[in-house]
Amino acid sequence: MTKNRMSVVLLLSTLILAGAGCTSQPHSPDLAPVPEIRPGILAGYLPPEKLPDSLALLPPPPAKGSPAEALDREIATRSLKLQGSPRWALAASDADLMFPHAANIFSCALGLTVSQTRTPHLYRLLRRTLADAGLSTYRAKKHYSRKRPFMVNGGPVCTPHEANHLRRDGSYPSGHAAIGWAWALILAELAPERADRILARGWAFGQSRVVCNVHWQSDVLMGRTMGAATVARLHANPAFRQAMEAARKEVTTLSGNGDGPAVDCASEERALGEVPADMPWPASQPLR
Repeated sequence: MTKNRMSVVLLLSTLILAGAGCTSQPHSPDLAPVPEIRPGILAGYLPPEKLPDSLALLPPPPAKGSPAEALDREIATRSLKLQGSPRWALAASDADLMFPHAANIFSCALGLTVSQTRTPHLYRLLRRTLADAGLSTYRAKKHYSRKRPFMVNGGPVCTPHEANHLRRDGSYPSGHAAIGWAWALILAELAPERADRILARGWAFGQSRVVCNVHWQSDVLMGRTMGAATVARLHANPAFRQAMEAARKEVTTLSGNGDGPAVDCASEERALGEVPADMPWPASQPLR
């Protein structure tokens, strides 16, 4: 695995331990540069003291032997039926939070391509809020240090190159789910006419962590809580609100101009609809 392909959430975990550095990064002429807190990861809008406190906001993970833990294990076991399927492959793709790849996770739901040249403000907005939402999970992650499903059930993961890093990073709550749900809420606000599609994709993005066998269902549920809490905090930040307005203009200008997503949306839709019939969570096919 190359450094640029390493999971962003794993990189974020090193920030908690090592503190933030600062390097330069390429930027569009009309956008002021933002420091990188690690290679490829831009600083967020919120300073550490303004991040939601996951340890204060969330209950402890399900207790050993509890019905909630039994449900987590059952869902993980049933999800393994998707190994090798298109849904498994999509979950592996969803695991990659490095840009430019991550810019188009919501491209089909949004109905347009997101790129540094095409939608520079939206691209920057997604990159920065990734850090805000991801870092919001780490007080609880470090405190509980919950083992991930593959460490308990011995099953495969959809990103085996990350397994050793994942073993050292707490499972509860899911940083990916927090990021995905924060992005879904932000994009649904920018394109309200496509909100249902966007939120469905954000929900499915979190479920990808369960499909990958790297997070329990309760990790994902609480990750979404942290994503929502982060967006609530962001709306009190003037720089974020200004970035939202700039991104909204881009989305409004490009929406409906006939130049749609540069990804295979039909394949994505088929993969999202591929869920075992006995799964206790519903199919995640985007709404038409």
